[in-house]
Amino acid sequence: MSTPERKPLIALTMGDPAGIGPEIIVGAWPETVVHEWCRPLVVGHPEVLRRAVKLWRTGIRVVEVASAEEACPSPGVIPCLRAGSDDMLKVSHGTIDARAGQAAYDAVVAAAELALKHQVDAITTAPLHKKALRLAGHDYPGHTELLAELCDVQDFGMMLYLGPDEQVLGPAGLAVVHVTLHTSLRSVFSELTEDAILVKARLADRFMHRLKGSRPKIAVCALNPHGGEGGLFGDEEKTIIGPAVQRGRGEGMLLEGPLPTDTLMVRAREGLFDAVVAMFHDQGHIALKLLGMQRAVNVTLGLPIVRTSVAHGTAFDIAWQRQAESGSLVEALRVASRLALE
Repeated sequence: MSTPERKPLIALTMGDPAGIGPEIIVGAWPETVVHEWCRPLVVGHPEVLRRAVKLWRTGIRVVEVASAEEACPSPGVIPCLRAGSDDMLKVSHGTIDARAGQAAYDAVVAAAELALKHQVDAITTAPLHKKALRLAGHDYPGHTELLAELCDVQDFGMMLYLGPDEQVLGPAGLAVVHVTLHTSLRSVFSELTEDAILVKARLADRFMHRLKGSRPKIAVCALNPHGGEGGLFGDEEKTIIGPAVQRGRGEGMLLEGPLPTDTLMVRAREGLFDAVVAMFHDQGHIALKLLGMQRAVNVTLGLPIVRTSVAHGTAFDIAWQRQAESGSLVEALRVASRLALE
């Protein structure tokens, strides 16, 4: 994926300092493959990282840098570009705090600006807490919407991605894109439209085409149990989802659906589909995470920059207890490295 002559520089945001973000960064840092793929640069507060290093009892040094071009990462050195105020140092671990929400926001904004100015090749984000973000005065449902605004794009989507392995048999892996995302179930029915489904199908089509090298096969989920059972359990399949699928086929996309999700995901993991368009958050998240929780990667589609993330949250219940797993972050850096080189 990368060569010694061309390793992408990736800005890695620290996330909410009260959560597991700093821990998983330090936990992933010594992994040799990470440094074979890319040159990671942490964006956040260096003192928080030093606390995480102390927690893990490693000999890694945290070196504060003034610019991205100064970064010289290695398995024993973490370059850190300072973002946010010292207020975050007063936040208690595992708590929802506006100061932590502001710290996470500042890191994302700083990393996005670096990417938009082509000073880094991609960004990978550690988890933030949405309530803390809101308490800090930033009214975004999550990273996806915040980054879309920073990048001034209208058509965007959140995708969960698993690379191929013994659980996911498709040659390019499996992607799940969500039509509606961070919203209540009650709101799904009003937000679900033909155009919204087509936007996400197009994003999935473009992304998986890049990875597969040919047109991907995309399954479109039904909304209601059993695909509505002929209208008995709801008619959205007939009135919204089915027509969207037909329009997408007219554009040349290889769409199939609407299909009941309980059987669809079994077929997808067997390699019969390259991507799935889910109608709402849990419909896609639960199925994919059951296939590979620690390998799942969050990719934001539709941005002019590359952004990947872990597929889990701040995990306040285990934060700063040396229990956090770094596998998802390692995989997020792998995917970001690959996308940055295409």
